[in-house]
Amino acid sequence: MLELLKEPWPWYVAGAIIGLIVPALLILGNKHFGISANLRHACAACFPADIKFFKYDWKKEIWNFFFIGGILVGAFLAVTLLNNPAPIQVNPKLAAELSTYGINDYSSMVPRQLFSFESLFTIRGFIMLVLGGFLVGFGSRYAGGCTSGHAIMGLSDLQVPSLIATISFMIGGFIMANLLLPFILRL
Repeated sequence: MLELLKEPWPWYVAGAIIGLIVPALLILGNKHFGISANLRHACAACFPADIKFFKYDWKKEIWNFFFIGGILVGAFLAVTLLNNPAPIQVNPKLAAELSTYGINDYSSMVPRQLFSFESLFTIRGFIMLVLGGFLVGFGSRYAGGCTSGHAIMGLSDLQVPSLIATISFMIGGFIMANLLLPFILRL
């Protein structure tokens, strides 16, 4: 059984499992799927200040901390028990394109030329790690949630703001991947 878990699974299996989380959360406690609100809950719990944004009953959302804890424990178990020693498989066309940008190390889940402590001190690494991280965090708060919250939970609830947010995320992703990322990778 452990060997079966170590093999790559088709995308539709993970999609079905994630899709079943939505009705399970709603049925089991009228809870909403999403990750980005946890930072607000953590700040409200750890730094009780006189800031209106953090003045709410965060204890009602304590289940979110267990949810995040489960993600961290699951990631740890996956890395320690389910680690597949085979090299990461990258489509040959993508590998050829990335090699033109000097990216050819696929020994981990993300290319080391982009995501490492050493790359943080390059212009390209700073833009991708620091500026990109800030923009993702700002965007998720500005949109009232992250991609998983809007695209998985919000669309399941037939929420028009989530549809608008998801369309905006997709347009932004296409622009980033096809126009901005090649420019940044050339730096």
